[in-house]
Amino acid sequence: MKPLVLDSTMTNLGGVFYPTGHVFALFPDEDCVRQAATALHAAGHQGETAYASPEVILQEIVHTLGTADAPLPSVGAEGDMVRRIADLAGTGHHGVLIEMNDKDTTTDTLVATIGPEGAVAAFYYRTFIIEDLISEPADGPLQSVVVGTHAAPL
Repeated sequence: MKPLVLDSTMTNLGGVFYPTGHVFALFPDEDCVRQAATALHAAGHQGETAYASPEVILQEIVHTLGTADAPLPSVGAEGDMVRRIADLAGTGHHGVLIEMNDKDTTTDTLVATIGPEGAVAAFYYRTFIIEDLISEPADGPLQSVVVGTHAAPL
């Protein structure tokens, strides 16, 4: 697993975090991230993974939000997702960016693999839609932004 290095391919035209073709998942600590990456590899996942500490998330990913909502809010959910990611990173959660290939793990298999390793949130950035793969736990800390981001089945 390599460290996350944010570049322009991971943002939309407005500069907001939107890594198309990737899942960004958050975990309570670094050990959970590493265990999830190992489990993905063991499950046959071929895509690369990149680790993001809470500090990297807050400095790099959250920074992409900038003034994206000014003067009017975005019509997409990317700003809401970045705020949800910021809420979790602000409480010490770590992240992993998972590349999804056509021949790779399905999202159901991905969730079944990373869920038991402690994933509290996972967002699949597809063209024109962000799919929220893991529902917010009823007994967990409430995130400040919760929107209807579940995609219809393909």
